[in-house]
Amino acid sequence: MKNLLLAIMAAAVMMFSGCSSKEATPGYAGPAEVSTYFIAPLMSTDEVKSKLESAGFEIVAVDKVGKKKLDSIVFTNDHLKALADKPGRGFLAGALRVLVNTEGNEVRISNPRYFVKAFLQDDYKLGDEQPLLDAINKAFGELKPSEDKWEFAGLADYQFMMGRPYYQDVIVAGEGETAALNAKIEGAKKKDLVFKLDVGEGRTLYGVKLNKRTMKFVDKIGVQNAAILPWMVLVEDNKATAMRADYLIAISYPLLDMGGFMGIMTVPGAVEKDVSKYFK
Repeated sequence: MKNLLLAIMAAAVMMFSGCSSKEATPGYAGPAEVSTYFIAPLMSTDEVKSKLESAGFEIVAVDKVGKKKLDSIVFTNDHLKALADKPGRGFLAGALRVLVNTEGNEVRISNPRYFVKAFLQDDYKLGDEQPLLDAINKAFGELKPSEDKWEFAGLADYQFMMGRPYYQDVIVAGEGETAALNAKIEGAKKKDLVFKLDVGEGRTLYGVKLNKRTMKFVDKIGVQNAAILPWMVLVEDNKATAMRADYLIAISYPLLDMGGFMGIMTVPGAVEKDVSKYFK
């Protein structure tokens, strides 16, 4: 009887905490965690690009990130852009990244199941991510899930802690006619504008450099997830918006604790200043 009671209590704790050894799969609505990234053996940037392109992905940009100048590869495809072609969802079009981490001897790939669920929120439908997963599996074969993970059911309303932003609490970096906002950001220095991606009619996503000092946060909290850079700016409906750092960093680094976050406490304000400068 005592053993049975202990087993019931253990099951209750697992349900409450959202812990499970299972990855969330379409049709599974229970308390399961899903990995933030997939890990593959180290290969060259050219090999990664070739594998992605052979699986039908478009290479949006390759950018050097972190102190060691690791390669962050932004990739997308028509399916991902179609999912992102809704008001406020355009960030998803550029959310999938690969980090070629020669320092850590690995290649780290964004898990579409994690980011599609998080960024689509109420627009998410079971299976939206499956074509992306199938294409990544086709490109890279067997992949190892990262230790970074979060409860699948909690991704849509993710918040680092009380008082911190949700996905929808974006930075408004500029306001005005959409065409004028596009012209402003496209007039930035060539080295600062990493990519331009047309998501849909009247909806354009940009990847931009932050200030050199701001970008050092990836070296402080873990270069393994440095593909968070370049930062994204979305122009649509006469506004230019960017995700807040204390949302995007936290959801991209789910193992980051309060102590780690305190070490970069100036970064959210710096990011807001950095992205707003493009629209002065």
